[in-house]
Amino acid sequence: MRKFIYLLCSILFVSNAFGIVLSFNDVIEKIVAESNDVKKAEANIKKAQAQLKSVSANRWLSVDGSASYMNLIDVEHPFDSEGVRIPAEIGAMLEHAQQGDFTIPDNIFSVGVNATQPIYTFGKIGHALDAMQMAIDMSKSAKELTLREVKYAAADLYWTAKMTDEIVKASEKTLKDARKAKQNLVSTGRANRMNLVKIESDIATKEVNVSDAKFNRDTAYRMLKIMVGLAPDTDIVLQDEIPNEFEKQDFKTLTSTPQWDIYEKQIKMYESNAASKRAGAYPSLAAMGSYSLYSMGQDMGHLFDKKSSQSAYLGLALQVPLFSAGLHSANATIEAMNAEAVHQDLDKSKKLKTEEYNTAVKKYSHLCDNLSKLKNAKELAQKTYTLSVNRFANGQTSAVELSDVSSALYQMDVALINTKYNILMSVETVKKLGE
Repeated sequence: MRKFIYLLCSILFVSNAFGIVLSFNDVIEKIVAESNDVKKAEANIKKAQAQLKSVSANRWLSVDGSASYMNLIDVEHPFDSEGVRIPAEIGAMLEHAQQGDFTIPDNIFSVGVNATQPIYTFGKIGHALDAMQMAIDMSKSAKELTLREVKYAAADLYWTAKMTDEIVKASEKTLKDARKAKQNLVSTGRANRMNLVKIESDIATKEVNVSDAKFNRDTAYRMLKIMVGLAPDTDIVLQDEIPNEFEKQDFKTLTSTPQWDIYEKQIKMYESNAASKRAGAYPSLAAMGSYSLYSMGQDMGHLFDKKSSQSAYLGLALQVPLFSAGLHSANATIEAMNAEAVHQDLDKSKKLKTEEYNTAVKKYSHLCDNLSKLKNAKELAQKTYTLSVNRFANGQTSAVELSDVSSALYQMDVALINTKYNILMSVETVKKLGE
C-alpha cells in the first residue's frame, strides 16, 4: 500500500511539474470530441432521420377528430328566445313541415372522426422514402468525411507543434555556438574588429531567429490547446516525438472515398425524387371512413336530453389528376438534371482525388529517399562546421566563413525537420483520402 501511495505521489508530482501529458492519439480524440463540425454532422444525421419519419407517415393511417358547439341567435329577439323561430311561410316551403311558426333548438353540438388510409400511389410515397433513405446515407458519409478532415487537421496541429519545438532547439543551438565562438575569440586575445563585428552581427541575427522560432512555437501550442479544449495558458507536454526513421508503407489502391459515397447517394436521391415527382401525375387510391354525432337542445342543460343523431360511412376514393400544365413532368426533369450534374461532379472527383491520393503515396516514398540523403548532408555539414570551428580557434579562418558554415548547418537542421513533418503529413493525407 505504501508503494502504491509513493507511486501515486510521483505521478502527481510529474504531472504538476511538466503539465498535462498528451499523446498523438489523445490529441486526435480530444479535438474530434470538441469539433463543432462533427457535432453539426451528427445533427444532420438526426435531421435526415426525422425527415424520413415525416415522409413515412404519409403511407400510414391518419385519423382526425373534430368537435364543435354552436349557439344559434334569433336576430329579431336575440335576448329573449330559447330557440330560433322559423316563420310559417318558410316552414311551408319545407317538406313535411308543420303548419305555422315553429322553433328549432339554438344549441347544437357535433363531434366526428375521419380516417384515411392510402392504398396505392404508383410509387409516389415509396420513391420519396427511398430518396430520404439516401439522404440519411449521405449525411452518414458526410460525417465520415468530416471526421477525416478533423483528424487530418488535428494531426497537422500536433506535428506542427512538435516541428516548432525542434526548430527552437536548433535555433538555440546555433545561437549558443555563435556565443561560444565569440568567447573563444576574445579569450585568445586574437580578436580583431572585423571578426568581432561579424560575430556580433551573427549573434543578433540568430537571436532574432530564436525569438521567431519561440513565437511560432507558442502560437502553434496555443492553437493546439484551444482546439483540444484547454485554456491557452495550460501547460502541456506532447508525448510522441517526431520519428527519425520511417518504414516502407504498403498503401492500397484507392477504390472509394466518403466524398464519392456522398455523390453516389446524392445521384440515387435525385433519381428517386424524379420518380416520385413523375408519380404525382398518376392516380392515387385511398380508403376512407367517418363517424359523426349531432345533438340539439333548447339550452345547455337539456342539450343531450333527446336522442342524438349519428352518421358514419366507409368507402374508397380514387383521385385522378386531369391537368397540371406539365407540372409533374417539369419537376421530374429538374430532379433528373440534378442527378446528371452530380454525375459530372463524381467523374471529376474520381480523377482529381485519385491523382491526389497517388501523389501522396509517391510523395511518401520520395521524401523518405530524400531524408536519407539529407541525413548524409547533415553529417557532412556538421563535420564542416567542426573543422571551421577548429580553424577559427587557430586563427586559420575568419568569422565570415564560420558564420556561413553555421548558417548552412542550421538550414540543414531545418530542412531535416521539415522533411520529417512532410512525411508524416503525407501519411495523414493517404489516411484522409483512402483509409
